Amino acid sequence: MKTTTTRADYKHFLPLQTRWADNDIYGHVNNVAYYGYFDTIVNEYLIAEGALDIHDGAVIGLVVETGCKYFAPLEFPQQLDGALRVAKIGNSSVRYELAIFKQGEDAPAAEGQFVHVYVDRETRRPANLPASLKAALEKISI
Repeated sequence: MKTTTTRADYKHFLPLQTRWADNDIYGHVNNVAYYGYFDTIVNEYLIAEGALDIHDGAVIGLVVETGCKYFAPLEFPQQLDGALRVAKIGNSSVRYELAIFKQGEDAPAAEGQFVHVYVDRETRRPANLPASLKAALEKISI
């Protein structure tokens, strides 16, 4: 399977380190670990930008769709770079596109996507994206 992106296609990067627990019995990072990496990349960006208050914010993002394509195995110990961009911003939803790179490599080991719907923390009903969140998303939008 051929990758569809390179490092240059992304706008935000986060250094990551594989963990011992990420490896599976076959000696490579298990597919489920990639979703943890993706979640970490998105939430680190939003928190750093002041766009997500995980404790007291009026809205929270719920994952409604995910996907991942795998191109090269990863293993412990290995330094990685997580990459993030925003493909679509709706009234209450966002499509994030992500990639995991072996440190220093241009082609991703995996590419993924998350769709979050932002909802009111209390009612869990869709809510318009707050201005601070929308501004942070637009910074990394393609």
